[in-house]
Amino acid sequence: MENLEKNDITPERPKFPKRAIITAGMPYGNKDLHLGHIGGVFVHADTYARFLRDRIGKENVIFISGTDCYGSPILENYRQLVEQGSFEGTIEDFVRSNHEKQKEVLKLYNVSLNLFAASSLGRSAEIHREFSAEFIRNLYQNGHLVKLTTSQFYDPELNVFLNGRQVVGQCPIEGCKSERGYADECSLGHQYMPSELINPRSTLTGKKPIMKDVTNWYVKLDKFYDLLSKWVEKLKELPSYRSFVEKAIREFLEPPVIYVVKKNQLELLNEISDKLPEHTVKDEENKTSVELIFKTLEDREKACSILTEHSIRFRTGKTLVPFRLTGNIEWGVPAPSIEGLDGLTIWVWPESLWAPISFTKTYLEMQGKDKDAWKDWWCSKEAQVYQFIGEDNVYFYGPAEMAMFMGQQGKEPTVDPPEGQLQLPQLIVNNHILFLDKKASSSGEIKPPTARELLNYYTAEQLRAHFLGLGLGIRSVGFKPKPLNPKATEKDSDPVLKEGNLLSNVLNRAVRSCFYTAQKYYDGKIPYGEIDKEVLEEAKATILEYERLMYRFEFHQVMNLMDTYIRNINKYWSREIRIAETNNDDEHRRQVLINTFHMVRTAAALMHPIAPEGTEMFFEYLNLDVEPDEFWSWDRIFDPLYSFMKNPKDHKHKFLEPRVDFFKKHPSQIKES
Repeated sequence: MENLEKNDITPERPKFPKRAIITAGMPYGNKDLHLGHIGGVFVHADTYARFLRDRIGKENVIFISGTDCYGSPILENYRQLVEQGSFEGTIEDFVRSNHEKQKEVLKLYNVSLNLFAASSLGRSAEIHREFSAEFIRNLYQNGHLVKLTTSQFYDPELNVFLNGRQVVGQCPIEGCKSERGYADECSLGHQYMPSELINPRSTLTGKKPIMKDVTNWYVKLDKFYDLLSKWVEKLKELPSYRSFVEKAIREFLEPPVIYVVKKNQLELLNEISDKLPEHTVKDEENKTSVELIFKTLEDREKACSILTEHSIRFRTGKTLVPFRLTGNIEWGVPAPSIEGLDGLTIWVWPESLWAPISFTKTYLEMQGKDKDAWKDWWCSKEAQVYQFIGEDNVYFYGPAEMAMFMGQQGKEPTVDPPEGQLQLPQLIVNNHILFLDKKASSSGEIKPPTARELLNYYTAEQLRAHFLGLGLGIRSVGFKPKPLNPKATEKDSDPVLKEGNLLSNVLNRAVRSCFYTAQKYYDGKIPYGEIDKEVLEEAKATILEYERLMYRFEFHQVMNLMDTYIRNINKYWSREIRIAETNNDDEHRRQVLINTFHMVRTAAALMHPIAPEGTEMFFEYLNLDVEPDEFWSWDRIFDPLYSFMKNPKDHKHKFLEPRVDFFKKHPSQIKES
């Protein structure tokens, strides 16, 4: 980065890794991409991946994701569609169909994945099966697994075990606001034992299921309490730190608690208190329930049994519980045979957490790399993994993933993995993107438009800019597209177009003005000369602030910064070109064009990760004597345009026909003349 060091005006520039992996969650293989997938995760991940390619070199960045193909939600959805006659074919056909639809939508949004794989399809599936077996065996050999026999839901009418989404009820976790609970997790990701689900019902028959014993492998998540506590403390040191994430994770690091409703139960609770394992009682006047706090999870489980025997109603609090690894669902990655426990499959949530490693291995194999090349990306302190996720998945990517990754080290893992061991990823967590101020979920009551449907009203670049400007890293924000808002009036502006207009109106005008003026007065030659000092300083300051904001994943502030800079370009142009035209001052006109071309060049370089289509069209029309990667590279981010030309004094740009747009509006937004 010679150029960066030469032009550095501050000693405190952020330091980026030599290599980076970016992941963007994994959409389930039973549906097309919805609003939350694109607006809440993929656009942010893609913007950062594109930025890093420009910043550290595209050969040093791998951006991966894939379809999450397994699990009971997909199996149940497939079963229902076949039963209704809506789908013909195997479950693999069903998943492949949705995988292809997801790939198509990602392409429409210019999401630049190096590989969008699928956990059940092709070579990535083969590698994923191999790596999954290796990953679980490592956890077992390192002493981090426990074999537990628990009760599982069973439908006696059909004589079948019920998995995941085949059971619905109410989440037993105190204070949970999820729309529904499933067999052992609710729609908000809370984990509990199946026996704790309130009012369970079989989706197959509508009847109340019974419980039957099954044996599975679990990760001893509760044994990682100290390590996870240290990890949470280290989060504050990261540029990706968001306080709501720390708060959400700390909820799972609370001691094992039982909440007993006070009403009509305190007397009975006092009568059996001495039968309960050692505990402390927390009774606050303004609370409707009393807290029983236990030292260990085992003690809490014993207490739950005793309370149930005495018909005392209770709910449990969030805490670290054994994390289930395996199950008996047929549609899943086969689990390795350990201690004679055969015929199991891996529960979808655990295997989806290490699936990005499998996909990295797949991608590198496609590039002809050595089979161990993945370790340079996942096991090196020179590399960093950035995982973009939604807030509902914090438990899985937080405590569960970090514990399993640390557990790969050996019997005595550390929160700071040594070189050669799996390093801990950085989590970039976004809050919910709401639809018309209500939580949008493809499985909930509020049905938002699909990502594909939104393209009937907006361009991909307008939507990308808007999603980045929402500030999801701070709070949940409503997405309110005017065409889909029944409360919007004809006079109302469209909030979705705020950032989009910055592109299609403001920046587009500046770029066109430069080219058309060069064509009108200088035969299409880009004027050559020194750029004014003030222009260089403003550009440099903007670049450095942009870099700092990107380092901290403050995408909404990036959009605010670019809004100011781009609008300043137009203000400068409007003011100065008017003076030149009024005075017929060609020297002043030439200088204004030299300055504005540098401003637009800077704006394009910084908007490249956000609006790749329009900015790359700008590069095409510059007709420079370098490859695109060199122009976008931060090695030359401060360089003026003439440094990319062989003959700067005679360099001609590509001719721009009248009324050509670099940043386009959607056809529905263009009024008939």
